Amino acid sequence: MGGGLPAGEVIGVIDSEGGCAEWVFPAAPEAVRTARSAVRGTLRGWGLDDVGDIAALLVSELVTNALRHATGPIGVRVVRRRPAGADGVLLVEVSDPLPDPPRARVARPGDEDGRGLQLVASSARRWGTRPGAAGKTVWFELAVSE
Repeated sequence: MGGGLPAGEVIGVIDSEGGCAEWVFPAAPEAVRTARSAVRGTLRGWGLDDVGDIAALLVSELVTNALRHATGPIGVRVVRRRPAGADGVLLVEVSDPLPDPPRARVARPGDEDGRGLQLVASSARRWGTRPGAAGKTVWFELAVSE
């Protein structure tokens, strides 16, 4: 498997230099760290260090949400898009087997959780959810300089 990820922490990986990378992680706590590392390493390889930290942070939030609410594998996919005549876009998707869409909530100052979707909404260019054949995908976009 590519990317220097420990084999026991990744179920499967499809890695491409063509602007798309995809992983499937087991529903285990180490998935958050491994997904963050995989995304950051891929973006570094694509020369997108400028969005590596924010992409890794938002992936951490979404993978953590998936672990809290779903059982089963968690998919992470990053796609670099280069529309003609425009700045590029990085699409990041996190999928899990739970069909229920995530619900944003307002966290109180003392709450230790409940801010993940707020962070995604305030940091991403766009974000949303879509149902899948089995489960859902939460996605976000970041603008990238070309």
